[in-house]
Formats: sequence, structure tokens, C-alpha cells
Amino acid sequence: MIVPWQDIPEETLRNLIEHFVLREGTDYGETEISFDDKVTQVVNLLKNKEAVVVYSELHETVDIKLCRDLSSGSSA
Repeated sequence: MIVPWQDIPEETLRNLIEHFVLREGTDYGETEISFDDKVTQVVNLLKNKEAVVVYSELHETVDIKLCRDLSSGSSA
């Protein structure tokens, strides 16, 4: 189930985004991106509808998913 990110309390959303950024691993590009910049990028992905917050009733978890990674058969 997709949860509107705007409905999530600010501190909770920030924690969720930080967890997502930390899981994504290290940036091996030519330019290192700061943690805060990565958080801002994820916020922008949510605002631009390129990512969504998903709640799994089965697993009782909340996660951020990139829209391009969601399969067409997903129950999200």
C-alpha cells in the first residue's frame, strides 16, 4: 500500500529517508555526495513522484521504493 509521504510526521519521514540513504551504500562516482545532499535528493524524488513510501501489511514494514523499481504486478 502506498502511503502519502505528506501524511508522515516530519521527524518520522526524515528517519525513514536517512535509513533508505544508508542502505543504498557508498557512492563510487567521481564526486562524493554528502549525506545531507543524498537526503535532499530523496525528498525531491518523493516530491516529483519518482519514489513512493510503501507499507507492507504482510511484512509490517515501511520502505521507500523508486517508482522505476516497482513491478507492474506489485500490490503496492
